[in-house]
Amino acid sequence: MDIDDIPRSSDGPSIRERVLQSIKEANEGAEEGKLRDESSQEESFAETRPLPRESFSFQESHEQPEPTAFEEEVEELNRVAQTPEINARQRESRRRRDERQKESSMVKKIVIIVVISLLLMLVALGFSFYRYFQAGLKPLDVKNEKMVQVEIPIGSSNKDIGGILEKSNVIKSGLVFTYYVKTNNLTDFKGGFYQMAPNMTLDEIGQLLKQGGTAEPVALADAQITVPEGYSIDQIGDIFAKKTKVTKEEFLNVVKDESFFNGLVEKYPDLLASVKDAKDVRYRLEGYLFPATYNYYKETKVEDILTQMVDKTNTIMDSKKELIANSGLTNQQILTLASLVEKEGVEESDRRNIAQVFFNRIAQDMPLQSDISILYAMEEHKVHLSNKDTQVDSPYNLYINKGFGPGPFNNPSEQAIDAVLSPEVNDYLYFLADITTGKVYFANTYEEHLKLKEEYIDNLEQ
Repeated sequence: MDIDDIPRSSDGPSIRERVLQSIKEANEGAEEGKLRDESSQEESFAETRPLPRESFSFQESHEQPEPTAFEEEVEELNRVAQTPEINARQRESRRRRDERQKESSMVKKIVIIVVISLLLMLVALGFSFYRYFQAGLKPLDVKNEKMVQVEIPIGSSNKDIGGILEKSNVIKSGLVFTYYVKTNNLTDFKGGFYQMAPNMTLDEIGQLLKQGGTAEPVALADAQITVPEGYSIDQIGDIFAKKTKVTKEEFLNVVKDESFFNGLVEKYPDLLASVKDAKDVRYRLEGYLFPATYNYYKETKVEDILTQMVDKTNTIMDSKKELIANSGLTNQQILTLASLVEKEGVEESDRRNIAQVFFNRIAQDMPLQSDISILYAMEEHKVHLSNKDTQVDSPYNLYINKGFGPGPFNNPSEQAIDAVLSPEVNDYLYFLADITTGKVYFANTYEEHLKLKEEYIDNLEQ
């Protein structure tokens, strides 16, 4: 119903005027923010504008009278009057709710973007560090053989040494060097003056530092010959061919030269007494060329380097005279067992136990059955040996030949020599190593050995 359709009254303000006045008051109340509930509005409306009602008695009826058409119209007008205020409140409520939802959605998006960005940064940093670490493990410059003199003060820590080497442009990273020597158990570095080149590996540098430098600076060498522990004479010949102008053939010819060997026997009679009469040996000097780093000059002869190597072995063995005498073994036998121990185990405790296994088998007249002897006899490297391989016809085959064999199979480290001279007492007769972990397993019986082989070797081959 439109307001203009409401009839006018002749007595006092018309109904239309009163209704318009009521609507005006309601709108003013909405603008001022004064909310009224429906009951209070009706009460106020009734007080200011009394509406005619038919009188009735509560005694006559307890029921509320039905609203008249006029009252319904007034109520509808009041509802219409309040509608703008209600709609405004609803719109404001929806607007605020939408803003909160937008803000919440925006916050979520920002959080997701930040998390993804952080993850990408971590991945990038991890990849960069990995590349940095891998690069640090390699020689600084594989083509640069120019020697530099490096002084390592006595008492320097591994971290200090790494920093000195990095500043001397010998390695790429002192941090990587420190990590490498720690994880590879390279310890007992000595102070002094060293000659190093940017093409040296971290292992070569570590071995050189273990060997010790000179007390005073010396003339820079043209090259350095680093012999790793456990290298055979054939492998040393390869190093000579790579580092110098001497070919492998020329190197081996000197090694096999009888007159040169006899000269060494005269110089080191105690050391070489047992090898001079050895039979069926491939190289008489096998086992006697101590693994270390040697300076090479243009005027240096192969004989000079070989003599230095034998001299170092003589120094090591001479320092263990009492232990050697108590062992009842010859130098040839000690170095033979040490060469097997060198390759069969890595950890010092494993090496001492392995040495005792060899002694236990010798005591029971059993062949040593070391795979190292087969590989040396075959003159090749294989991860796994076949039954046919173990039957190779060679005096170095310790699967079919009892005892020590002709002589050493490589040039062992001092630690391997110590393991033979001071073995860990046990009753084991068998052992095998898990090549994936390096862990060595020992057994008293062949049945136990087969179970270990099935668990750690056969399953791996499958």
